[in-house]
Amino acid sequence: MASARRAVTTRRTRPATRPPEGTPAPAELARQARSVLADAVRIARWAAVERGPAAARSVPGARQRAAAALDLNPEEVRAGWDRARLAGLIEMHGDAARPGWRLHAWDRDDMAVLRGWVALFDAWSLAHPAPADVAPTALAEVVEAVPQVLSLLQLSAGPVPTDTLLDLLQQRVAELREERCEVPSAQDAEAPRPPADEVPVSVLLDWALEGLASVGALTLDRSQATLTPLGNWAVWVKLEQICVAAQSPAGNIEQSAEDMLRGCARLTPGPARAEYRAWIAARTVAGAVGELLGVARGEDALLRGLAFEALRVVGAPAEGEVRAAASEPSLRPYALLWLAEYDGADPEDAADVLTREEATWLWVDTAAAVADHGEPQLLLRHLDSAVQGTVPALIEEVRAGGHPRTVQVLVALAAAHPDPALAKAVRRAAFQVHTGGV
Repeated sequence: MASARRAVTTRRTRPATRPPEGTPAPAELARQARSVLADAVRIARWAAVERGPAAARSVPGARQRAAAALDLNPEEVRAGWDRARLAGLIEMHGDAARPGWRLHAWDRDDMAVLRGWVALFDAWSLAHPAPADVAPTALAEVVEAVPQVLSLLQLSAGPVPTDTLLDLLQQRVAELREERCEVPSAQDAEAPRPPADEVPVSVLLDWALEGLASVGALTLDRSQATLTPLGNWAVWVKLEQICVAAQSPAGNIEQSAEDMLRGCARLTPGPARAEYRAWIAARTVAGAVGELLGVARGEDALLRGLAFEALRVVGAPAEGEVRAAASEPSLRPYALLWLAEYDGADPEDAADVLTREEATWLWVDTAAAVADHGEPQLLLRHLDSAVQGTVPALIEEVRAGGHPRTVQVLVALAAAHPDPALAKAVRRAAFQVHTGGV
């Protein structure tokens, strides 16, 4: 077992090149992913028709109607519905279910299919119910340890006895606890241990393997597990990310999201994306996305923009959180642009998804970043990107936009503008916004 663990570690630091020999072509992988998600697609397509052009259907009602229309039992409907949501085939807007963008691309876009399946693969612990009465911390430990199990399965290139996987899982969970320095206090030692802590790791391994099998990542047979071609490909992709993390050119992997983004602010786009990939690969996807959005909610407009650039590198796993962020006024323009590009829009045309008010708010936010971190000439060049076309029209709409940095942006613009008349008008507008005048 120790030699297998060393092999896994060695594999992580080896430069990644191409998928393992025998990995099916993307079109074949997409065919397999479509097969895994067949029921989820049926339910999503039924919901797209049943919903109607203006009707809002509640989830419980939709499940009952789907069971009758598709000749499925309630458990199959529940599982298919959950998979459809996790794969981005169905989106929830309050109590209303709407077809997701992947549903429209399902038959023609193999990469959209694979991204949808990977989103389901990453969410296996949500797609498969956990054992009852298990402490959340125990479940979290197993979820965190599963990548090591998958690495061994991928490295073995064939069936692996579940006893071997259990040995590895137990060791990895012990390592995680040691890394967190979990030393019980005297009070904890005297307190009765809840039943949840007494659940054997073997039970949690069964849960993990069954969950991964339920999403099509592996098969179980006679006390052994084998990665499917889809699972083998997905693990290789994850190992690629780990290799990238090990080769970070600028050394920002151990930094917080804020410090990493500040370090990347000095880089050109290519090296910056390499840093984003390395930093993300060294963390759980959910943790990385949460950290980046946390920075985006701060006061530094430059970091807000860079955070969404990093989220573009995350791709599919960030989609749900970015869609949710679109409801926050300060993040909405960035989130809408991210989603437009993710849905396939040309970056040059993505701004078309913004209303005039949203585009103006984004212009002010970007101008604030330039004013804080750039040169005056950059702020003047930024004028060309405003949708209004003229400085007077821009001033009028900026004043009405309500951005918290409006005054500072107008003051900086007035100081940089070479036209005395326009500079005076901008200063007057800044004073009026500051004093609440008209």
